Amino acid sequence: MQEGKVKLYQIYLQKLTTFLKQVYHWLLNSQGVRFFIPKPNESRKRKWIRRGWTCVVGFFLVLWLYFKAVEYNFLYLFGEIPSVESLERPKIPAASELYTADGVLLGRYFKENRTPVTYDQLSPYLIEALLATEDIRFHEHTGVDLKALMAVVASVFSGDPRGGSTLTQQTVKNLFQMRGKDSQGLLGKIPVVSGIIIKTKEWITAINLEKHFTKEEIMTMYLNTVEFGNGAFGIYIASKTFFNTTPQRLNVQQAALLVGMLKATTYYNPIRNYKNAFTRRNIVLQQMLKYNYLTQSEYDSLSQLPLKAKLYLENPEEGAGTYFRNVMNSYLEKWCEENGYDLYADGLRIYTTIDSRMQQLAEEAVAEEMKKNQAKFNEQWRGLEPWTTKRGEPIPNYIENVAKSTSWYKDLEKKYKKRPDSIDIYLKTPKKMKVFSWKGDIDTLLSPLDSIRYCKKFLHAGLMTLDPFSGHIKTWVGGINYKYFKYDHVMQAKRQPGSTFKPILYAAAIDSMGYSPCSKLIDAPIYIRYKEDGEDKVWAPHNADWIFSYDTMTLRHAMGRSINSVAARLTELIGWTTVAHYARKMGITSKLKEVPSISLGSNDVTLYEMTGAFGTFLNEGVWTEPIFITRIEDKNGRILHRFTPKRYAALKQESAFLMLEMLKGTLQEPGGTSGGLYSFPKLFGGNDIGGKTGTSSGHADGWYFGVTKDLVTGVWVGGDDRSIHFRSGEVGEGGKTALPIYGRFMEKVYDTPELNITKGTFPTPTIKINKPYFCPTPRKPKPDSLNVNLDSLQFLEDMER
Repeated sequence: MQEGKVKLYQIYLQKLTTFLKQVYHWLLNSQGVRFFIPKPNESRKRKWIRRGWTCVVGFFLVLWLYFKAVEYNFLYLFGEIPSVESLERPKIPAASELYTADGVLLGRYFKENRTPVTYDQLSPYLIEALLATEDIRFHEHTGVDLKALMAVVASVFSGDPRGGSTLTQQTVKNLFQMRGKDSQGLLGKIPVVSGIIIKTKEWITAINLEKHFTKEEIMTMYLNTVEFGNGAFGIYIASKTFFNTTPQRLNVQQAALLVGMLKATTYYNPIRNYKNAFTRRNIVLQQMLKYNYLTQSEYDSLSQLPLKAKLYLENPEEGAGTYFRNVMNSYLEKWCEENGYDLYADGLRIYTTIDSRMQQLAEEAVAEEMKKNQAKFNEQWRGLEPWTTKRGEPIPNYIENVAKSTSWYKDLEKKYKKRPDSIDIYLKTPKKMKVFSWKGDIDTLLSPLDSIRYCKKFLHAGLMTLDPFSGHIKTWVGGINYKYFKYDHVMQAKRQPGSTFKPILYAAAIDSMGYSPCSKLIDAPIYIRYKEDGEDKVWAPHNADWIFSYDTMTLRHAMGRSINSVAARLTELIGWTTVAHYARKMGITSKLKEVPSISLGSNDVTLYEMTGAFGTFLNEGVWTEPIFITRIEDKNGRILHRFTPKRYAALKQESAFLMLEMLKGTLQEPGGTSGGLYSFPKLFGGNDIGGKTGTSSGHADGWYFGVTKDLVTGVWVGGDDRSIHFRSGEVGEGGKTALPIYGRFMEKVYDTPELNITKGTFPTPTIKINKPYFCPTPRKPKPDSLNVNLDSLQFLEDMER
């Protein structure tokens, strides 16, 4: 680094020496130099004239040398000025934007909220207002307006000082940090001298900027870099923030107001200081009148109009896809770091797979059905606290322990050291706050402990829709309200999937062990002995209704009714390690404990993983990685990266087709657990639907995965943690909580023609299907075996209660 500086110094010194030699030889050889040489018997008047011209020439020579010294940072005395390369490619921080697949802006990432525009996107009124107010001679000067500088000097003596900076100079100030520490040389530490040097560098850079760009480009740069207050950087965001319009559509009075604000964004802010802003707007209009951009009648009319400015601020906690946007943050930050981009300044354009129309329908379906779920939940727990142990006993000090796990409680401990009474008083003192309700936000008075108690009683939900052929995620609903509950239940949350894991078991049996949907097993008690962590254990699962029919039934019928004993018996036959192996092949990356209960969903997984796994059945056995980005472009539209999903064959094509038939069985088999979908009649009529319900132990988690010819959708419903759950399966199983959300959502999808999602049958297999799947219809099951909670995950400790 030091060697480079020495070489640079040698180059500067060589250039200066060469220049001085050229000046010396010019003076010797030029005829005009005789004028400056004293002559014998020269008159006094002649001497003063000669000396005067000598001083003038010397002054300009020294001035020229000074400017060259500043330009080349002679001896590192003056600090660096922007290079030619930085002038040709000026760095204007721009917000990165997140778009849906159908072109709707989902969100923005920025340090400075800015979206650059081009000259043809500017209103002519805006250009006229800017010229009239800031730099009427903009098209005449070359970056520095000498006439304006002379006027500045004169104004100092007249007692009415004014600025002389051109738009080009102001653009230089906005683009390049002349006053930063990195731009200071040795002389830059001297107060008065540093100001002169900074101004000199601004002049030099302004002249250089004019050499590289047209006047229109410089004006556009200026408007893209100025700040307007209220977090609005650049004219595009300012137009959106104060008038909810674009720069191209600004009318005269709007343009005049925005240009007027540039003098002092706080003092002339139309929201905070209406009177000041009104006066300043009219001053700009006067300038436009002065320079014939307005007629007198136009000015008289416009100057009387009210400002009509209003804040239109972006709220990251509102709008569609709030949970999805939050998930994207960390992903994009990591991608940018690995690829050398700044997400918050490089103006990237990120195009996602989300369909804004379908996303809206998904959010509506979740809201509509979760209101009903919450009402049922509240009714079940009326007068009681919903957080209990597996034995149904209230958890002591539950709310207090939740409070102690928060970051703000730890701050209280630091603030009130060895004073637990003070913390207790704080926790129990009511405070004004706004809380969520299904009827709208509520302003209320609650203590911190009571607010936790209030929030913990809410049920939550997650929904994800996947196109399994492309791997594109079409909807992502991570919860019921991002403003109040920010935890994402699609990719972040891991919960027990219950019987929705059974299709992976049946797929493993059909694909690896020669089973078919018509293979038969008995519904009878089963005891499985196994070792876990070196300890001998016994697993004896029971059916959800605690009844065994002792019937021999097909696998299709057993999965259709979610019979636990058959699933357990099949797990023992093919091996739980085989089930785990196929789960991983189908995209389950969460840690799986290889124990017999794996097939009943005893391991924690995400909704994201499970939805991708179900997509394997529809995509002819090919697991396609669910992705949420298609491409990333730079601010000029150049594609930086295209995203393609990973793909591989997880199942044989025949096995995948047979699993679709198995999933249809949850509707077609007598007592099938997807029967609740028949209450959504718009789903039927020439339409194939398959699905699987799931409920975890204690009714803490309700799941449903639905499959049609185009889409796979997964839904989860549950409490904030496992101790918060329904009291019975009658209203708490997945078929009662999650399934209706799916049914409601798909009805909305079929009612929206522009989505091009139509009813139809599953894809016809392109290979010969050798295994039987038209199984004989079993006799009608006993009424008492059609009890609720047909697919609950239950463990041995439930039997020991």
